[in-house]
Amino acid sequence: MDLANLKYLRVKVFYALLDPFSRRMRQKRMASFEKWGPVRVGARVLDLGGEPAFWGTMNRPLDITVLNLPGGPPTPVGPSIHNLVLVEGDACHVDAFAAQSFEIVFSNSVIEHVGPADNQEAFAREVRRLGRSYWVQTPSIWFPIECHTGMPFWWLYPAALQSFFLRRWRKKLPEWTSYIEQTRVLSKRRMQQLFPEATIDVERFLGLAKSYVARYAPSE
Repeated sequence: MDLANLKYLRVKVFYALLDPFSRRMRQKRMASFEKWGPVRVGARVLDLGGEPAFWGTMNRPLDITVLNLPGGPPTPVGPSIHNLVLVEGDACHVDAFAAQSFEIVFSNSVIEHVGPADNQEAFAREVRRLGRSYWVQTPSIWFPIECHTGMPFWWLYPAALQSFFLRRWRKKLPEWTSYIEQTRVLSKRRMQQLFPEATIDVERFLGLAKSYVARYAPSE
């Protein structure tokens, strides 16, 4: 999210406060990922919807392909211990790679942004098709402060109350409001449905469910 373009003070302050917290959680998540069995030196990884900078805390060199939708802003690739390749494509319909092309398919906070339920199902099918192992993270619906809006328990609001806030936000932040409208968080049960062979890990902060990770490797 580009903070410079956010003119709505509450949202701008929320994202400014969220950023260091998110960095700490990502570092903790990546440390856990690095210890995971399939993450060997040189492993071929497909990152669906990620950014090269995200891999800066990973100490084990990997062969990483980062896939994003075409037409987005250019993503710089700075010095890295990894072999990083950027490609364009739709993570719900990846036609550039054959089945089982990657040792690991990785995705961090993307599946909630691909659209309605059928898109989430298509995304999950591609994850399972492309990788011999996979690691897919998504925020928990139950964390008290919702990580996109900054509103407490946003996804539990009645539709009428959500619509009230969305109308207000759209006047000042139309693009951001569209981003919120297109976001659909998933429950732990839904993650298990989409990734039936996976173990669903619960990341916690102060004992509260912060996010879910669908983790699968044939050896586990």
